[in-house]
Amino acid sequence: LGQPGIQFESRKMEYIGAPFQDNFMMGFSRASGIISMDKWIAAKTPVKIGGQAPGAANEDIPKLLKATLGLPIQLVSGYKGSADIRLAVNSGEVAGICNAWESFKSTWRKELESDQVVMVLQLIPKAHPDLPGVPLAIDHARTDEARQLIRAGVHDYGTVARPFVLPPGTPKDRLQILRKAFLDTLKDPEFQAEAKKARLDVDPVTGEELREIVNNLFKLDAALLTKWKQALATG
Repeated sequence: LGQPGIQFESRKMEYIGAPFQDNFMMGFSRASGIISMDKWIAAKTPVKIGGQAPGAANEDIPKLLKATLGLPIQLVSGYKGSADIRLAVNSGEVAGICNAWESFKSTWRKELESDQVVMVLQLIPKAHPDLPGVPLAIDHARTDEARQLIRAGVHDYGTVARPFVLPPGTPKDRLQILRKAFLDTLKDPEFQAEAKKARLDVDPVTGEELREIVNNLFKLDAALLTKWKQALATG
């Protein structure tokens, strides 16, 4: 996407895997009145969404949703992190946030249990088992171009969000040993018990899957990339 500050070549990295995928959602405070997609679409003024900075999921994904789905969004950027955005949501400074469902469950537990925060839109390919009745963003896309942008800029973003990688040139035998050890760790009962206690879902992505996604991103049509860049620049 041509963003500044990138000092690595992702296609040359060696991918061990990821412990789980970020299942991104759009969550809003009940007090904001945005408790469904119908309410959001019908909003008479842009709905304020908290974000950090370009490159952060809570900023880039809402920009892409605005461009692909035409949703009324006013991005309020500059928060230091999701904890600060949570305070802003609770105080009514902003209406909602784009965040991973795993993060919502772990760090927004009180708000979810008290029904103060409502999941309005799922930003994943298929509904999460926890949220069978919440609509999918891709189902609201009206063009093939919009669907492609959502797959690349939202779905794939969530899958590759937390990779464990090794530097270029790592011996292949060492890579395979670490890939196996990584997956074995994630299957370990003690590890899984700790994850469950922290309300974190363990949903591994293999190193091979990560590499394929990264390589495919570099094969995207130039016109599609231009649309993606424009969405991030103007959102």
